[in-house]
Amino acid sequence: MNTTLTNNSHPDSCPALVLNADYQPLSYYPLSLWSWQDAIKAVYLDRVNIVSTYDLKVRSPSTEIEIPSVVSLKDYIKPPEWPAFTRFNVFLRDKFMCQYCGSKEDLTFDHFVPRSKGGLTTWSNVITACSSCNLKKSNKLHQDIKMHPIQLPFKPNVHELHRNGKSFPPNYLHESWMDFLYWDIELEN
Repeated sequence: MNTTLTNNSHPDSCPALVLNADYQPLSYYPLSLWSWQDAIKAVYLDRVNIVSTYDLKVRSPSTEIEIPSVVSLKDYIKPPEWPAFTRFNVFLRDKFMCQYCGSKEDLTFDHFVPRSKGGLTTWSNVITACSSCNLKKSNKLHQDIKMHPIQLPFKPNVHELHRNGKSFPPNYLHESWMDFLYWDIELEN
């Protein structure tokens, strides 16, 4: 679709919040957003319902459509119960905070039981640590050097990661999204 705008705003600043068929976001962190092009394509392929729109239209020679701000999938996608083990998800589980000192700077991950002592790279053995604490702990056991974590490592489920993700709202939240998102924040006017 070759498009032209009907007012002065730029559509690239108009992402669409993507909801599952039950009107829950597919993901909170990162927030499930599509570009305006992907949202309109999904509308034309009859894969989504438009829930809300921006006050901005795009036109082709034969069609005019308001850019969706919120869409819901027509078919429910069952979310996975267990998230993938990734560095980002470990940080999210640990709320982007060193589990030894509480720092939020220069984060790495630490093998709670060092690999040199048989520790594996698994949810139950990897913990978020700042570089300083990671270097201090080195390949020692935490109890041997009196470094006790705020929280022991564990395998989170998707709901726990979503809950933690709600603590880190994105920089931009459109007012039409607020009925579907549950952060404890106020929108700036």
